[in-house]
Amino acid sequence: MQPFAVGTKDTTADADLQFQTRFALDKAASGHIVAEVVDSRAGDGENGMAEQAYDAIVVGSGISGGWAAKELAEKGLRVLMLERGKNVEHIRDYVNARKAPWEYPHRGGRTVAMEEAYPILKRDYVLNEKNLDWWASDQDSPYTEIKRFDWYRGYQVGGRSLIWGRQSYRWSDFDFEANAREGIAVDWPIRYEDIAPWYDHVESFAGISGSLEGLPQLPDGKFQPPMPLNCGEEFVASRLRGTFDGRRLIIPGRPANLTEAKLGRSPCQYRNACWLGCPYGSYFSTQSSTLPAAMATGRLTLMPNTIVSEIVYDRDRQRANGVRVMDALSEKTTEFRAKVVFVCASTLNSTWLLMRSATDVWPGGLGSSSGELGHNLMDHHFRVGADGSLANASLRDKYYFGRRPTGFYIPRYRNLFGDRRDYLRGFGYQGGAGRLGWQRAVAELGIGGQFKDRMSEPGEWRIGATAFGEMLPSHANRVGLDAAKTDKWGMPVLEIDCETGENERLMRIDMANDMAEILEAGGATDVSTYDAEYAPGMGIHEMGTARMGKDPASSVLNRWNQVWDAPNVFVTDGSCMTSGGCVNPSLTYMALTARAADHAVNELKRGNL
Repeated sequence: MQPFAVGTKDTTADADLQFQTRFALDKAASGHIVAEVVDSRAGDGENGMAEQAYDAIVVGSGISGGWAAKELAEKGLRVLMLERGKNVEHIRDYVNARKAPWEYPHRGGRTVAMEEAYPILKRDYVLNEKNLDWWASDQDSPYTEIKRFDWYRGYQVGGRSLIWGRQSYRWSDFDFEANAREGIAVDWPIRYEDIAPWYDHVESFAGISGSLEGLPQLPDGKFQPPMPLNCGEEFVASRLRGTFDGRRLIIPGRPANLTEAKLGRSPCQYRNACWLGCPYGSYFSTQSSTLPAAMATGRLTLMPNTIVSEIVYDRDRQRANGVRVMDALSEKTTEFRAKVVFVCASTLNSTWLLMRSATDVWPGGLGSSSGELGHNLMDHHFRVGADGSLANASLRDKYYFGRRPTGFYIPRYRNLFGDRRDYLRGFGYQGGAGRLGWQRAVAELGIGGQFKDRMSEPGEWRIGATAFGEMLPSHANRVGLDAAKTDKWGMPVLEIDCETGENERLMRIDMANDMAEILEAGGATDVSTYDAEYAPGMGIHEMGTARMGKDPASSVLNRWNQVWDAPNVFVTDGSCMTSGGCVNPSLTYMALTARAADHAVNELKRGNL
């Protein structure tokens, strides 16, 4: 098992660390950082297992894992980051980033053989030949569906930070207080004021572009200049002002895409090819941002192809001693020791790991003493909305610049400010306006000069949006271990039992009809609604299953993301969520991770861990 040891200098001065970070980010942006391959095994331990001690172990290298590694290393800890998938080097391994469609064997599409090999991925857009290598194999890593659940995973260094949608929105106290106000599940142990400074912290580093709107339900952040609405979107947005009591607003989306250069990363090139890897470092990912910063400290060891199979728990100390791992290539086992363990393997994999740990003390696994581990699984339900034509908007001679990697956003307005519906919570919309491309003529199969003339002109302007709605936490929506089925490495897989309920069904009626009202009020014509097929998991926003709370009798984690049963184990990915909100959750994972890392270091200094 060959770890990547990144850097050797132990830098402690803030000014020197800032220089080192800038240098590493500059080098990463130019593709010149190459981790040195070293053998860090300290010798055979008990039962022939090698052991190595670190201050902190981070399980997973995606959005949360990258932030944990960066924060802990910058605060002086020697960090081991473990990733079950292969290494992906910034720039060098973005092999399709600059390819044109005709350079792919199947023009970027899919084949029958791919559909047979990926029966889960084929359910949606994620199955395509352009970035198939960044999605987990359905055959190597199966799972059991009690009810349909579309689980789309990314197993490589960087995880899904390489392929995420980058929409980055803050929660507000409308979200943190909702459970307590409505008597749903349990109350969050934190409020907006607890996490606001950490939103500031992660936004300032990651680079979020957006507009200042002063909306209580969608707090402003530390933004770079926004990517403006295009003229079609602005046409509708301007007509909406003053309608619907000013509650339904179209604002620029808030993506983790730079509009100004930052720490060696270039501004967005408006290619809209983010999901192929960004050679310019323009969007936030582990590779472009947090990993180079952690590298710069000289205190990070990155070990890919390493599956963490168990957190090793000391029942006498009531602490974790470290982790047991399997080399994904040789299948040899090893143990690593650490003072703290950060579990950031993504929602369902983190829960899988907890369920496999400390089973000699708790049959349900580490963190199961409350009976809530594995329960309260959530996603955002979507694929419902409306679209229409802007043919009458005097835009025939107008176009837009480049391929903007975001669209517009309509913040939540339902069940707020005196509005009351026959369901709880609410939804927001993500959408865009644009001109139809060459695909518009395929259905007609036109030929000849008339066809060529038509295709030489821009298509009709259209606008539309899809709603993302909150899914209520429910104890009945759960995951567990299926001992009857194993993965490629002989380990039990997860079984998933999750479905939407009546609250979501009622919400989806408004999600479609409201968007039609918005478009018609904004001047669109030929408006039609849609409600496409949705199953939990399709939003790729898995949340819950190891929720935070105020009481160890009803939650898995405390207010600092510590496992009640093992306070030196922190869980900071989507599994920690007590409710789901209706905005994209990744920014909240970043802030919670940075906050937890700060608390962990302070507790280590106090001798409490």
